[in-house]
This record gives sequence, C-alpha cells and structure tokens, in this order.
Amino acid sequence: MSKTGMVYLVGAGPGDPRLLTLRGKECIERADVIIYDRLLSPRLLRYRRPNAELIYVGKDPHQDSLKQEQINRLLVEHAKQGKIVTRLKGGDPCVFGRVGEEALLLAEESIPFEIVPGITSAIAVPAYAGIPVTHRGIASSFIVVTGHEDPTKDQSHLDWEAIATTTGTVVILMGVQNLAWIVDNLLLFGRPADTPVALI
Repeated sequence: MSKTGMVYLVGAGPGDPRLLTLRGKECIERADVIIYDRLLSPRLLRYRRPNAELIYVGKDPHQDSLKQEQINRLLVEHAKQGKIVTRLKGGDPCVFGRVGEEALLLAEESIPFEIVPGITSAIAVPAYAGIPVTHRGIASSFIVVTGHEDPTKDQSHLDWEAIATTTGTVVILMGVQNLAWIVDNLLLFGRPADTPVALI
C-alpha cells in the first residue's frame, strides 16, 4: 500500500459495551488494525473484521508495558502502510486518555485522523451508582481531577486549594492507589471533613 491510511482515536466508553457510540462501532468495523487499551470491554472487539490485526497496548501497573512513545510510533507506522487504524481507549480519549500526544504526532506526520468522543467514566460511573454529578440546589458544577499524576513530574500540577474549596462535585479518577494522599490534601486545603463521599 502506498497511500497514507487513516487513524481513528476512539473512546470506547466506561466498560459497559452497550455504551460504545455508533461512530465508535463503525471505526472498529472498518479497521485494518485495532490498537487497544486494558480498560475496555473485550466484547467490543467482536465488531472487528475477521482479518483485522489486534495489538494490545494496555498499561498494567504491575508489569512492563509499552511506553506511550512506542504506541505513538505504532499508529504512525501502520497508517503509513496505508492501513485504517482504530486506536481504542477506555472512556473518552480526551479525558486523561493522552489523545493529545497521539494527535499531535499524527498531525506532525501529516496523517489524517479523527477523534471520536466516548462516554467518560467521570459521569457514567456515578450515574450507574445513582449519583448525578450535578443536581439543582446541591451541585451546579463539577470538576474532574486525576488521582494519578505523571510520576516524572517534579511537583503536582493540581491546585488543591481550588479543588478543596469548589462548591461543586469533585470527581477523582484513578485515585485508589493515592487515596490517603488525596484525602489529606482535600482536608488540608479546606474541604469539610463531613463532605459526603462515594468510592466506586
């Protein structure tokens, strides 16, 4: 194949395969190569063509996995072979999904791409637990915060004072491992100790 292919950067939703968008399903169905993460339902791969190549690039905190730079190169290499590549990410690719890094490299390499939004766990998981992230008279806004920053950073980029004092709902993703540190920071910067909390 001589012509440049196409890359779809697809949000696979929060785990329930029924929450994949129709556009996401179309991108899986037409792909020559599917490069997929750990946090998505394997049932989504049933939509692929029989001859589609599957490449697992899931990041497991307990074992070695591909670095983001290696994943980026995979996207470029396959697209430059003229293939249609679907990059499947859990949730929404723009919410802590590192889609910006992948999209920037594709743009630099003049490879056409499309970002396909997905349903983020930040709203879907609380909703499935019966908790709307906004509710009139209780919370008119919400913020989404990472509970697991890049460990190579010299210092946190999170404004804990702003997070702790917001009047809206605070949704913290990927926070189980750092839960004690998160709670300490929220209390230190003024979050009331009697704030209702759900750990899902």
